[in-house]
Amino acid sequence: MNESKKELLFLALGGSGEIGMNVNLYGCDGKWLMVDMGMSFSDPHYPGVDLVLPDLEFIENRRNDLVGIVLTHGHEDHIGALPYLVEEFDVPLFATAFTAALIRHKFEEHGINDAELHIVDEGGQVDLDPFKVTYKPLAHSIAEGNGVLIETPHGNIFHTGDWKLDEEPLIGTPTSPKELSAIGDMDILALVCDSTNVFNDKASGSEGDVKRNLIDVTKGLKNRILVTTFASNAARLETLGEVAKETNRTLCVAGRSLDRMLEIGKANGYFKTFPETVDFDTAMRLPRNDVMIIATGGQGEPRAALARIASDSHKIKLDDGDTVIFSSKQIPGNELAIGRIQNALAEQNVRMITEKQAHIHVSGHPGKPELAKMYDWIRPEILVPVHGEIRHMKEHCRFGEAQGIEKQILQKNGDLIRLAPNGPEHIGYERVGRLILDGDILIDADGSTINERRKISMHGQISVAIILDKEGRPIQKCTIHCNGVPLDAEMDDFMDEAYDDVFSTIKNKTSDIEKIREDVRLSVRRCAYRWTGKKPIVNVLITEL
Repeated sequence: MNESKKELLFLALGGSGEIGMNVNLYGCDGKWLMVDMGMSFSDPHYPGVDLVLPDLEFIENRRNDLVGIVLTHGHEDHIGALPYLVEEFDVPLFATAFTAALIRHKFEEHGINDAELHIVDEGGQVDLDPFKVTYKPLAHSIAEGNGVLIETPHGNIFHTGDWKLDEEPLIGTPTSPKELSAIGDMDILALVCDSTNVFNDKASGSEGDVKRNLIDVTKGLKNRILVTTFASNAARLETLGEVAKETNRTLCVAGRSLDRMLEIGKANGYFKTFPETVDFDTAMRLPRNDVMIIATGGQGEPRAALARIASDSHKIKLDDGDTVIFSSKQIPGNELAIGRIQNALAEQNVRMITEKQAHIHVSGHPGKPELAKMYDWIRPEILVPVHGEIRHMKEHCRFGEAQGIEKQILQKNGDLIRLAPNGPEHIGYERVGRLILDGDILIDADGSTINERRKISMHGQISVAIILDKEGRPIQKCTIHCNGVPLDAEMDDFMDEAYDDVFSTIKNKTSDIEKIREDVRLSVRRCAYRWTGKKPIVNVLITEL
């Protein structure tokens, strides 16, 4: 790519072709602006790994041309990579106060004290030549969700971040339709827009409706109530505080991430009327119909409060006739983990209510009616769907075209898009990838470590230790040890055959130790395959006397 050309570019390094790990780059006349630096949680494809991060090699190679990093809101898929990757960039960070407080807490936990973090007022503006960035509050499921208006010499962009329309947001005051129409009056070249709920034909709904329905549901319940929701859903926490007051229940909070969210929220002017909470012991001493518990773990996280409560390894106890309310939607991929917890609760005769039984959750992302309204207000020339899998973004393109947007472009992570002049156009592809946090080490997600771990998890592992004399002959029976190879009932017979195979392989060999090692590895692997149909990893240790 010719970076000296006068043009406006867009490049996603994360969040396009997937939901999560959002990293978006805007290039203008050789300079770059980053919007968000998020991460994703792991899945079985990465055994033993908790966090997945974007590989930012493209912009690391151009770090001197990066003018700043703008953060739209405080969800992990938008700020979660910062403590692991931000030190690669000596550039200023910008966020509104609540998001900045969440980021600062992360930096303190990771011992980062030299990051240049600037607080931007809601509706505030940042000049990062050649970009001018203006924050525009939008409703979402966390306090201070923002879109950003990005003005450049080649045209203006409205980057929505995560958003929805909500007439009763409970937390924050989103930009009004009149203000959004005023943005549209600025001749918006491109709308870069959230695609998560594009298959929903109905609007996402109001937090105010959730509050009324939760009050109705809980008023009819006896005994102890536990409500689980996302800790980052500040609007839902505010709702649950109101529900507890309306139903005359004392509130108890279980989960460190909930404690942190309440602490940071209160320090930034939120949760002003949130009721006082009691500790676990006090909650357990109260009459069962006088307490409501808010707990983490609604997505089946094994170390979260709800999982430990369900397994009876927490100070909070649930009994026959108590109720757990899942005030959240199952994230795809978490069904089995959630099911395990729900089965454990069912064994204790605990009643459960989910969003399928009652209107107790609304999404923080726009359905088609909300998207259509945003198009009418912003009136972009180009629609660039982001924040979705390919199927979401392709449907978003189709819907935008049907609603009269002149141009749409489907892109995914690594696609370099020219927005202006004469855009949109795919003009190249840049390498993208993933990093994984494995223990305390960041490594390539497709490197040898994780590939070997996948193979071991699928096939098991065998270690072979051999002692050779000076003539290269084995001086005793080799030692063979198996891990994860399905030979429980037949291990002794397998060992006898494997010993014979190893001896036959090395008895007449030369002194070429590496050839002996490889021949032994293959012979043991073939033997294991004959017995199990598996091809385990085989490691051979040879000691020469």
